[in-house]
Amino acid sequence: MNSGLAIFSGNASKELADNICRNLEVPVTEVMVGRFSEGEIRIQIKENIRGKDVFIIQSTCPPTNDHLMELLILIDAARRASADRITAVLPYYGYARQDRKDQPRVPITAKLVANIIVAAGANRVLTMDLHAPQIQGFYDIPVDHLYAINVLCDYLNKKKLKNLVVVTPDVGGIKMARAYAKRLGAELAIVDKRRVSPDKTEVMHILGTVKGKTAVLVDDIIATGGSLIEATEALTKKGIGEVYAAASHGILSGAALPRIRDCKKLKEVVITDSIPLAHPEKHPKIVVLTIAPLLADAIKRIHNAESISCLFEDTKR
Repeated sequence: MNSGLAIFSGNASKELADNICRNLEVPVTEVMVGRFSEGEIRIQIKENIRGKDVFIIQSTCPPTNDHLMELLILIDAARRASADRITAVLPYYGYARQDRKDQPRVPITAKLVANIIVAAGANRVLTMDLHAPQIQGFYDIPVDHLYAINVLCDYLNKKKLKNLVVVTPDVGGIKMARAYAKRLGAELAIVDKRRVSPDKTEVMHILGTVKGKTAVLVDDIIATGGSLIEATEALTKKGIGEVYAAASHGILSGAALPRIRDCKKLKEVVITDSIPLAHPEKHPKIVVLTIAPLLADAIKRIHNAESISCLFEDTKR
């Protein structure tokens, strides 16, 4: 990697940015990200980035608004420091679930976030496992969309689980579940549920054979863990053997951690470090896999103007 590359992050993804730079064997560009006394975000890039290819690593994870604002100010600072190109790297893209008008008088916040990232000065976006892939079309700049399926499946294959069935906790995840089933050589099942309220769902049916099998529940996001636990309970009633879960983004908000801890049938939850998990050693059921090599490879290829289509490969969903 040549000296024309600069990589740094806000407070959301410092450890991930460090790991990416170790993979690329380049130093992290020094940046000060702090607060003024009244709470306003204060940022200063401590090194010269004039004419450089800048990559800003920042997941817009909780506290979402703070981390999004940090990202916008970092982009603006890089633009005013005469960076040659600015790529916003969002391992987790917050507000992605608000991608359409599904009720009267609601915003399309995912589109608003796209607008303000471009307005701040980003020339390119690199992200992973968007909740709604059509968000790529909200941008008029290049968007590179990676997948964590290879990282997660490599881990699950090493466990040598037998008699597998991949289960999607909702009908909308069939495409993703089919890709996992193909990679793991497993059968496919679907949890058919209906939404009772914005925060609560009710399982109606299990489509597919699950009795006596080992289930791998796959999803892009685990937030409160409600859908995960409901699906596990429904599978238990149908005679499932063991249940594992795999998700790209572990938000793990609200009561998610105690729910996972107390669910006896749920053996393990595998997530990536797209969102940092505080004190992972305190959560023996949760396994965190790093996506640093994947993002480092993408950054290297973008910087060198090489094709990254091989990294889009998600086993042809």
